[in-house]
Order: sequence, then structure tokens, then C-alpha cells
Amino acid sequence: MDNQSNQLRKHLKFTLKNHLRAVYQRFRGGNFGNKVFIDKNVSILRFPKNIYFGDYSVIKEGANICACNKNSTISIGNRTTVGFYTFIYASEQIEIGNDCLIAPFVYIVDSDHSIAKDKLINMQPNTTSKITIEDDVWIATGAKILKGVTVGKGAVIAAGSVVKDDVPPYTIVGGIPAKTISKRE
Repeated sequence: MDNQSNQLRKHLKFTLKNHLRAVYQRFRGGNFGNKVFIDKNVSILRFPKNIYFGDYSVIKEGANICACNKNSTISIGNRTTVGFYTFIYASEQIEIGNDCLIAPFVYIVDSDHSIAKDKLINMQPNTTSKITIEDDVWIATGAKILKGVTVGKGAVIAAGSVVKDDVPPYTIVGGIPAKTISKRE
């Protein structure tokens, strides 16, 4: 497959600094496929050995990717792009497929706080549930993907959407909460 097939990749300047960032993250224990592009000011937090970046993945400036505990994992597929200032936080597991486009300022988190009335919120445990984002998904700017969601192959998440329920393959969703808008044809 031509890994230079879209506008971003055609104009991506893979410099020595990008290589050095990847080498540094490998030294910290990160798992990187071939030719992973790590932009400046990317934060790979807490347990980098639990985070896998597929071949030709692109992680843009300001992205925060965090395996929040020693058992949590994050997998980002081949040729997937993570946009500027996107946050991906796993307390359990987040799997992102191949050939996905994740726009800037997206928030993907697989946990939530418990809210029992008889305890202080900050003293309550998180509840977690795996997030799966299948291949060929586009998540537009500012979207939020919440715990327990599966986004089916080829789906599109509209800008600013909050996704709390599963999205069927090749479906376009949008809104708060996200609802079906259309199908990809």
C-alpha cells in the first residue's frame, strides 16, 4: 500500500528529530513499528511499554497517550494518524485499527468516575470498559469517545460528537449524544 497516499503523508517532513524522538521512546520501553512519526511535544505517559504504535503511524504535536496503570494497554494500528492535542487515556484497553484518521483535539478515554452519593467523588474508584476503534475510521475534530464503545469499520464520527454507544460499520454519526446521520456509500 502506498503510505504517501493522502495530503498529510505527502507533506510530512520526516526529520532526524522525528527519528530521535522515536529512539528515545523506544529506550523508555515504547513499542514502535517501522517509520513511526513522532512530532514535537508528544507525551507518552506512565507505562510506555504498554503502548504499541503500528508501522507508519503518525502522532502529531501535543498528543497525550497514556497507559494509566501497569495492566492497561493501547494499540494504534498501521498508517493511523493521531491529530494535534488529542488525548488517549487507557485504564483498561484501547485498540485503534489500521488506516484511521483521528483529527485534532479528540478525547478517547476508557474510564469514568463512580458517583455514589454517600462518598466523595474523588475517593471513589474508576469504572472502565474497553474501547475498540476498527479499521478505516475517521474521528473528526473535538469528538469524544467514551468507555465501552466499539466504532465499526469505516465509520465516521462528526466534529464535536460525544460517542457513548457503539457505532455500526460504515455509519456516520454526530451530535451529543452521537446519533446516526447517514451511511457511507
